Amino acid sequence: MSVPSPAPELSEAELRERFLTLADFERPARERVEPTAWEYLMGGAGDEITARENVTAFDAIRFRPRVLRDVSRVDTRLRLFEDELPAPILLAPAAYQCTVHRDGELASAQGAGRMGAPFVVSTASTSSIEEVAAVASAPLWFQMYVQSDRAWTEDLVRRAEAAGCRAICVTVDTPVTGTRVRQRRARFELPPGMTTPHVQEVRGITSTAARFALTWRDIAWLRSITTVPLLLKGILDPDDAEQAVALGANGVIVSNHGGRNLDTVPATIVALPAVDDRVAGRVPVLDDGGVRRGSAVLKC
Repeated sequence: MSVPSPAPELSEAELRERFLTLADFERPARERVEPTAWEYLMGGAGDEITARENVTAFDAIRFRPRVLRDVSRVDTRLRLFEDELPAPILLAPAAYQCTVHRDGELASAQGAGRMGAPFVVSTASTSSIEEVAAVASAPLWFQMYVQSDRAWTEDLVRRAEAAGCRAICVTVDTPVTGTRVRQRRARFELPPGMTTPHVQEVRGITSTAARFALTWRDIAWLRSITTVPLLLKGILDPDDAEQAVALGANGVIVSNHGGRNLDTVPATIVALPAVDDRVAGRVPVLDDGGVRRGSAVLKC
């Protein structure tokens, strides 16, 4: 599998004219990205019902606009932990980004920095957290796949903290990697020479996930070894959100892993209200999945 070369340089004006929506990126991306990497990137679990509904569930939500309000001054800023963000948007973790662009996570971090959006670096990043931190200008968070070797896990937490990561997001919905049919048919694997610096022993479709069954005891241990905010990513049930808060989690992320691990679970925007009601403002609640437009951010 080869890595795509960079696209021809376009001016800022040309970029703004050509790419008006996220959908505008999809066709040229598919033409440039190696087919097996594309199947990995776009594929979901099972029949991909949840992966589709993550997007389409937003269509069922309707606005009720009010008119004649003074909107001459609009402020989308908010404070999240110790950082003031220009808008309630973060760039979620995604693995193996160098398979679709030679600069991978470094380019993503730079783009997020231009928008002032925190970038969540994946454990399965193809660039090290130290390399990403060197080019980042917005806050960095780190997404953690906990493994059975606690010394290894603690070392990775310390690396993330030392690199300046402002929060740790623990993925809790992946005791095993989901049945990703498209990915398996494409026989996706990392190209020769491409590594995942945080999990060097893991390659291709071999799981970069937990590799053992995480329990609430492991979350309590993680909470005890780090002083930065700890968020649980993969919460869909209000009871789990309640237990997360009780164990000292600083936030919960309503997520179904992009519909990539277990099919026919609720779309995240469907699961969000009940989780948010149960948390009742005690910690921040974030939504992950299906966001394609600013209107979806507002619906969240």
